[in-house]
This record gives sequence, C-alpha cells and structure tokens, in this order.
Amino acid sequence: MNFGSDNQAGVSPRILHTLVEAASGIQSAYGNDEWSQRAEHMLGEAFGTPVKVFFVTTGTAANCLALSTIAQPWNAVVCHHMAHIAVDENSAPALFTGGASLLPMATDNGKISAEDLAAFVARTPHDAPHNMVISALSISQVTENGLVYQPQEMAALATQAHALGLRVHMDGARLANAVAALQCHPGDITWRAGVDVLSLGASKNGALMAEAVVFFDQALAQNFSLRIKRSGQLVSKSRTIGAQFCAWLEGGHWLELARHANAMASKLSAALAATPGVRLSWPTQANEVFVLMPIALYEQLRAQGVRCTDWYASSVPAGTQLQAGEVVVRFVSAWSSTDEEIAALMDLVHSHQRQAA
Repeated sequence: MNFGSDNQAGVSPRILHTLVEAASGIQSAYGNDEWSQRAEHMLGEAFGTPVKVFFVTTGTAANCLALSTIAQPWNAVVCHHMAHIAVDENSAPALFTGGASLLPMATDNGKISAEDLAAFVARTPHDAPHNMVISALSISQVTENGLVYQPQEMAALATQAHALGLRVHMDGARLANAVAALQCHPGDITWRAGVDVLSLGASKNGALMAEAVVFFDQALAQNFSLRIKRSGQLVSKSRTIGAQFCAWLEGGHWLELARHANAMASKLSAALAATPGVRLSWPTQANEVFVLMPIALYEQLRAQGVRCTDWYASSVPAGTQLQAGEVVVRFVSAWSSTDEEIAALMDLVHSHQRQAA
C-alpha cells in the first residue's frame, strides 16, 4: 500500500513503450534530436502559445535553474513558507542563482493571495543597497498543502506581482493534477494568468525522469543553454526525456493519469474523513490527502507496511491545533493507485480502531 509519494510510483506503460522506441537508432545529441524538438512543439500546443523549453532530470534543477533567470545574487524571491524551494531543496536555490535569498511568507489558508503579497512586500525592508531587492514570486501549483489555485486567484496574484515589478515563477511539479482538478485549459493557470516561467514536472505523474523549464516569456531564456550546461543538466541523450514528454502529452495522456490520481485521493480522503479520531487538515483538491490522526494509528499503519509520511506540524492551517498524541500525516495517490489499495488501507484503520476500543 503505497501512499508515500507519487515519486514512488512506476512508469506508465505508454511512456515506457515510447522510451524504448526512442532508444533505438541514431539521433542528434544535446537537445537537437527529433524527440526533444517534437516535445517542445507539443508543449506549445498544449499550452496554446509559443514556448521555449529546456529539459532537465529533476524538479530541483528545474525550479532553481528557472529562478536563476529572474533572480540575481542580490535579489530575493518571495514564496510560501511551505514551498518546495523553501523546505525541500536544501540550498540549491542560492547555489543556482549565485546567492539570491528566499523570503518565505506564512499565510492563514495555505495559499498566497494578491493582498498577502502586497502587504508582505510593503513591510519588507527595501532600502537598497542595504537590503535585498525582491525580484520574483514563486508559486506552487498544486501547493505543498495539496491546494489548487483557481485561474482567477492566479491571475490576480500574478497581476499584483507584475505591478510590484516582480517576475512570476510557477513550480508545476503537479501541474497536471491542478489542470485535471480545475478542468481548465493549461494556459488559464499559467501564461494567460501571468506566469513568466514554469517548472513542469512529469516524473510524479507517470514519467520515469522528465522535467522541463518552460519559458512563456522567451526573452528570459537568453543564454539559458549555458546555465543548463554549467549545472550539469545538459543531457547528451536528451531524446530519452523528450520522448517521455511526447508520450505523456499525446492524446491528453498526462491529464488521464492525473485524473486517476485525483480520483483515488478523493476516495481515500472521504474514507479517512469518515473515520472517528481522524480529521482532514486541508481539503483534498488534487492527489494529496492531509489528515490529523492519532500517533498510535500512524505507527500501526507504518508497521503494517503502509507508506505514508509524518508531515510538518507547521503545515496545519491557522487556528488548527494538534492534540496530544496526534500527528499530521500525508497520503499521496498516483496514476497507478488502485481501489484495492485504498480498501486494504481502510481495513487496517478499522482493525486498529477495533483493537483500541
């Protein structure tokens, strides 16, 4: 029963088949192959606008390389205090930008609003050259709390950021899940909403190892190939990444995979929410389920082989208090999750409750 992370799921057979196909024969290296060029074209079609795309191997590389184009060493990037770049990417943002800082901001509802951003920037010291100069906003879609920005929320936030002179980066490691949840056009929550550069992840959603930096403002991509090279992310057999994106996008496969993951999370969320002693920490809007549960139950699930994660206590909503003996737990569904896995998990939950009664 694997609900530890969508990173732990396997590879979509369709993507794997295409990868095997791409592995045969001779192709140009370093992104000049037919698969990579086709994938870039398909991404432009998917988003409904011309894009400049660079393929990399990890989400951290995608995020931090993207940030390096909008943050100089003396700059600062505003992000949510639970953002992946702030919590789970070590000092990579500073390394890739040459020293830029992150300015994490906490909010009551797990998202950053236009009003939150304006107030935060206003109260942040900005006496140059003595203080850092804020140059960018980074937003996660889906957020690290499993929440989804609506198109109007994203547009208002990006409009405010641009009014403040900030560029907008989106961490789209789970963008497919957001698009599937919103049932909107991908462009509605990215470039049409004002996103300048996107880190697009496929690895969490059926791919083997495939991430992309997508520039909607193509002027930002100037010299980006040099950044890719000096960071060790210029893959010689880049067709192996391009081919994955081709299969991922073909026929809307990426959204098919994401819809399934979201549906599994919705089922699991409903089952856990109906369990005495278990309560949702955040509403389930994509493929992550956050609950507060007794530590004894969590430990029993882990002992029985359930993969789930003891999550950050600081991630709970404002006004929510962890009770004594309670822990925040994250469950993540994937494209390959099954009803049988959910049923088996809930059998263990109910068994523990009977024993504890």
